[in-house]
Amino acid sequence: MGRKPTDGRQMQIGEVADRTGLSLRTIRHYEEVGLAVPTARSQGGFRLYTDEDVARLLVIKRMKPLDFTLEEMRDLLTVLDELRSGDADEATRADLAKRLALYRALVEERCEKLRTRLSDAERFSTELTSELRKHRR
Repeated sequence: MGRKPTDGRQMQIGEVADRTGLSLRTIRHYEEVGLAVPTARSQGGFRLYTDEDVARLLVIKRMKPLDFTLEEMRDLLTVLDELRSGDADEATRADLAKRLALYRALVEERCEKLRTRLSDAERFSTELTSELRKHRR
């Protein structure tokens, strides 16, 4: 993905799992599909991650409950990578900013759907609590 290692220390996958709350299997899967490739490997073949890699995994983790497809995740990560790199010319940056704005709108739309579902679930919980109280007397 064209990312460079940071000057910080490198972590093995277990520490990354602890820091992100993701399982080892999930982290490996994200590597397999090309979303979050570790910055390096040790001489023994262990995956080595930087703080930047952890931050990338946390972005992916935030996309998951919003039902992003792998293609959407890949595209949004590419947009973010290119914008952060500072290598793009002005026209490309403008295009990337437009794509980012579209993803922002998509996230807000999906958050609203989740808020509605949560509200419905909370109402249902309240109804069940009320029903339970009626039958405990």
